[in-house]
Amino acid sequence: MSNPTRRAALAALFALGLNLALPGRARAQAEPATSPPAAVAWSSLSAEEQKLLNRFSERWETLPPEHQQRLVRGTRRWMNMTPEQRERARARHEHWKSLTPEQREHARKSWRRYKELPPDQQSRVREGYQRFKKLTPEQRQRLRERWQNATPEERERMLERRRARQERRNQQ
Repeated sequence: MSNPTRRAALAALFALGLNLALPGRARAQAEPATSPPAAVAWSSLSAEEQKLLNRFSERWETLPPEHQQRLVRGTRRWMNMTPEQRERARARHEHWKSLTPEQREHARKSWRRYKELPPDQQSRVREGYQRFKKLTPEQRQRLRERWQNATPEERERMLERRRARQERRNQQ
């Protein structure tokens, strides 16, 4: 399967998961306002952190504090990764770079919608994605084709049937 087809299928699956989790559910409340993030002094970083962030060294002091903190968090996560995890992260980064601006924005919007879900609904989306990954490639393709060829009304009926099955499962 080609990458654009795979991306479209994954986007459809993610949208399906969000649709299963969202209807009729209360949305999470916004976090209360907090104090502005504090700047991170370059000198407070370890030698290894400075090495990994070296390309930002000349302009570090001009970066917004939230950007500095995000970079430091990412660097610390990187330092705690195994070589296999780092390789997967590199591959994901390469994939991200290959997306069009529209695909990136779609992914960002989907991620924001996901992060706004309450934890129990996020869990349901993750479980649905894990079930999808366990399907054979042929089953996944049939599901994608069925979803892509369905009218909006048919898609809504598919979602309603799925919700009803989940409710029955939850009542057992």
